[in-house]
Amino acid sequence: MDRGFVQPTLTLIIAVAVAWLADFAAERLVRRKKLRSAATVWSSLEKRCRRPFRITLIIVAILIALPYAGQGGTLVLVGRHVLVLALIAAVLWLLIQLSGVFEDITVARFDIGISDNRRARKIRTQVVLLRRITIATLVVVAVATAFITIPSARSVGASFLVSAGVLSVVVGLAAQTTLGNLLAGLQILLTDPIRIDDVVVVNGEWGRIDEITLTYVVVRTWDNRRLILPISWFTTNVFQNWTRHEARVIGSIVLHVDFSVPVEELRAEMYRFVRESPLWDGQDWVLQVVDTTPSTMVVRGLVSSADAPSNWDLCCEVRENLLMFVQARYPDALPKVRADVVESARPLHFPSTDRARGFGRDDRSTAEQELGQ
Repeated sequence: MDRGFVQPTLTLIIAVAVAWLADFAAERLVRRKKLRSAATVWSSLEKRCRRPFRITLIIVAILIALPYAGQGGTLVLVGRHVLVLALIAAVLWLLIQLSGVFEDITVARFDIGISDNRRARKIRTQVVLLRRITIATLVVVAVATAFITIPSARSVGASFLVSAGVLSVVVGLAAQTTLGNLLAGLQILLTDPIRIDDVVVVNGEWGRIDEITLTYVVVRTWDNRRLILPISWFTTNVFQNWTRHEARVIGSIVLHVDFSVPVEELRAEMYRFVRESPLWDGQDWVLQVVDTTPSTMVVRGLVSSADAPSNWDLCCEVRENLLMFVQARYPDALPKVRADVVESARPLHFPSTDRARGFGRDDRSTAEQELGQ
């Protein structure tokens, strides 16, 4: 082997070995902390940051060892620059994963599975949007830094950072819709009109906020469909947010029944059922006749629950129970169609077929006389 390559090879091997030892020590420390503590931070660090941290350590160790390799020339300079670009990418990856660790800690601390989860949903929504903004900012800074490391493109990188105002105008003219959605995302982050897991009614569709990004919002409907709407839609259109101030929800049950149904007994049966149901929060209930049609009266009941899923199930159970109550106690009082049948005094007689073939003025007058009778 050429002696000129022995020193560089040994230097790189030692650098990689030191990086592996440092990574091994950090990994052992994180695992020990994870076993001793039930905190989410250690398991999230091990899951998300192990690979980017290892790659970053190796690249840093090689860059530190290069001056001691005893080599020079254009090839070494090119390799060093490639390592610098790789280091920028590895640090970007590591920072993005660290933001994911912060999101995992927030999700574990603020559980939205509880009944009163308004504060938890608000904080989780803000953390998700802040992480996406952070990732976008980090990518822009990393790209600009990568340009700055290239001598021939250094002016491009500097302009990318310094001339942000000019670039924003140019990009704004080319992508007004995208920037509008980004600004709408910042507006939602600051004003808090919707949060993750909010119960909303959008364009007549009942659902829950499943995901919020900087450009769009995903609404999961009751039948597990996904409505994907631009985030700017929620700043320019009217929609219903049932859990804006609290997770508690009031639902309605509408029945069309015959006029002969005793409303007081129906009301007593509804109260008996909701009082025994574990889905009722014990606060609001009512049964009223809210409208009439030519053949039925419209009865509406309102019941409250601690959250939207419980209220949906409670409304369905109350509706089924009231229908079974009417079927069992008053089967003749189910909605029916009324009609008055009037018996004709005398059937009408029309000209025979033979006469109809030669239907003239005399035949027409004869038919008119018969109809007049």
